[in-house]
Amino acid sequence: MSLISVLVAALAGWLFGAAWYMALSKEWLAATGIPCDENGKPEGNNSALPFVLSAVAMIFVAGFMRHIFASAGITGVGMGLVGGFGIGLFFISPWIMINNAYESRPFKLTLINGGYATFGCAIMGAVLTIF
Repeated sequence: MSLISVLVAALAGWLFGAAWYMALSKEWLAATGIPCDENGKPEGNNSALPFVLSAVAMIFVAGFMRHIFASAGITGVGMGLVGGFGIGLFFISPWIMINNAYESRPFKLTLINGGYATFGCAIMGAVLTIF
């Protein structure tokens, strides 16, 4: 596992997120309460900052997943997939649920964002073990 594997895994997780949220955009927007214009597009400044921050975050997540996998001796796509799935489902998703509960956000938002964390980490875990 190398720096290249971390960058490719981060890119895979980020691209999966783009597809995930495009597929669930209406449900996600409704759950977040973000105001939309008459065309259903979110109102706001249309800043690129969330996209940049999410890309950087994916590099951090993939980098530490690589460290965990190397320390635990996780090799092979199957083990990487399961390891990543577990990280998303049992580490990240509960934290998302806690934040959403304290912010009185709809549970549907937890399912959407937690689903991304779970399946995105599974993909990143699989990719990390390919290199």
